[in-house]
Amino acid sequence: MQKPSLPKGTRDFGPVQMARRNFILETIKDTFQLFGYQQIETPAMENLSTLTGKYGDEGDQLLFKILNSGDFLKKVDLNDLSEGAAATLPKVAEKGLRYDLTVPFARYVVMNRNELTFPFKRYQIQPVWRADRPQKGRYREFYQCDADVVGTDSLVCEAEIILMIRRVFAGLGIQDYKVKINNRKILTGIAEVIGESGKEGPLCVAIDKLDKIGWEKVKEELTDRGFAENAISKLSPLVSAANESSEPLSFLKSFLAASEIGMQGVRELEEVFEIMQSMGEDLSHVEPDMVLARGLSYYTGAIFEVKVNQVSIGSVSGGGRYDNLTGVFGLTGVSGVGFSFGVDRIYDVMEELNLFHEEDSQGTQLLLAYFDEKSFSYALKVLTQFRKAGVRSEIYPDQAKMKKQLDYASKKGIPYVGICGDEEIKSETIALKNLLTGNQESLPIYEVISRFTAVN
Repeated sequence: MQKPSLPKGTRDFGPVQMARRNFILETIKDTFQLFGYQQIETPAMENLSTLTGKYGDEGDQLLFKILNSGDFLKKVDLNDLSEGAAATLPKVAEKGLRYDLTVPFARYVVMNRNELTFPFKRYQIQPVWRADRPQKGRYREFYQCDADVVGTDSLVCEAEIILMIRRVFAGLGIQDYKVKINNRKILTGIAEVIGESGKEGPLCVAIDKLDKIGWEKVKEELTDRGFAENAISKLSPLVSAANESSEPLSFLKSFLAASEIGMQGVRELEEVFEIMQSMGEDLSHVEPDMVLARGLSYYTGAIFEVKVNQVSIGSVSGGGRYDNLTGVFGLTGVSGVGFSFGVDRIYDVMEELNLFHEEDSQGTQLLLAYFDEKSFSYALKVLTQFRKAGVRSEIYPDQAKMKKQLDYASKKGIPYVGICGDEEIKSETIALKNLLTGNQESLPIYEVISRFTAVN
């Protein structure tokens, strides 16, 4: 008999994990709705023509492709096979699993533009798939929680993204973290001043790995990507300042003085901070990071990344502004900005920091137990009253001894048992037993309901 197993990079979630995940999701959803975002969903699969070319070469390689149904090899000939994957793939796979939620959102906006009210603020909570190498905090199937605004280039949106991140983390009890922010115009300016204009794409891909592989390895990658030795030398002071400077924007004003677009990026960062201050907000947890790049090729303005300190997991949230993502689908000139929470990584962070509370995973509040057929009938009637009052309650479905029913409640983590017997039937009460303390008292139904609803 074959032993059951899961594909690498995927996981099952039991009742406790799901309750905790739902706590995270509800905290995020509540914040999105507070800031005026509306929920949508898109299909798990998209046409490969929709997905490819949006994430850079490395991102394209991580797309999960779906084989065409039926005889998927019927269009393939020997010439295709001899030419390799590039010639064969389009004939065997026309669809792929979504890599993120942003590109499908851009496709959705274009297809529904006549029905949407702009600026359009949407949030989306769905799984995505990446053919990445599984490791701690990195999965092949994981949930993203995205919030995007399209149809405006106002930097108020960037400021509100920071505020939403801070509100969610406060609700989850995560206190030691940084919202790192940069601007792709700054990175374009950096490419200009080191003498490598037009190569900001490969520059971003390389320096995006700084915190993972270090400066020496990044220099090797830049050399492999065709950057001149002189250009890499000019980049070194910036990398050093990124680690040491307490005034990164002041450094950038000096470093990028000769680059108009670079200076524009600095001014946009300053304006985001000024908007926050106008809203009566401080800049706590916010940190300008002049080498933050994020490898996705569609970003054109602000870019965000959130890292929790004192944990072994990398970023848990990220995003940025894109000026023309909808343009590749035929709708030009629509600017947007958004970000994504990685629910799975946030879960791992909270577990590592021991931030989950018992109530986050609590399900049933009360189990009704009984002795015989007569008390079973009474318990069924009482069960309906509890549920109508909103008390999460259940009854042991099989005729069983009281010990088995109590054991069931204990193993399932149900804190209270309502015991129904002859005396309870006569007095229209239940014997409420606290399984944590062992205390038991006979109470009228209405009083038990008021106790539970007061807690809720």
